[in-house]
Amino acid sequence: MTRTFTVSRSILVEASPQSVYEQVSQPALMGRWSPENLGATVPGDQAPAGVGLVFEGHNKRGPFRWTTRCTVTEADPGKRFAFRVHAIGLKRPRLRAPIATWEYRFQDSDGATKVTETWTDDRRSWPTFVANVFDRLATGGKTFAVFQVGNIDRTLKNLKREFETAR
Repeated sequence: MTRTFTVSRSILVEASPQSVYEQVSQPALMGRWSPENLGATVPGDQAPAGVGLVFEGHNKRGPFRWTTRCTVTEADPGKRFAFRVHAIGLKRPRLRAPIATWEYRFQDSDGATKVTETWTDDRRSWPTFVANVFDRLATGGKTFAVFQVGNIDRTLKNLKREFETAR
C-alpha cells in the first residue's frame, strides 16, 4: 500500500487574513478549534509566535494524553504559519524524532480568507508496513493521513464557526 505523507484541506472564513493569522499563530489557542489539541505551553508572552519559538503541545485522543515539543518554522503574518513536531512523550516530550509538520496558509478571497491547513508526516525513515500498523493501532483502524483529514476538517469548521459567530 502506498503511503500518503501530506494531506491538506481548505475552508473560507469570513474574516481578514491578518485577523485569522493572529489567532492561529498562537499555539496556546489551538485547543479552541482542534479535536485533539488541548492548547500549548508557550514560554513568555509569545503572541503571535515567531520563527524559532519552541513550545509544548498538549493533546488527547480518547483516554490517551500526550505532550509534544514543537518549533515554529514559518511566521509570515497574514500569509503563513507552520511548526514542526520533533519530540513526544506522555507528560514530557522525551522521545526525539521527526514526527510531523503543520502548516496554515491564509489567502485573501474578496474580503474573506481561504485558510488551508496541511499535515505532513515527517516519519520518512519508518518502513511503510511499520507506520501503517502503528497508525492503525493509534487511530482505531486508519492511517494517519486518513485520520488527519477528519481532524483538519473539524479544526477548520470550528475555526470558521468561531470567527463568523464573533462578527
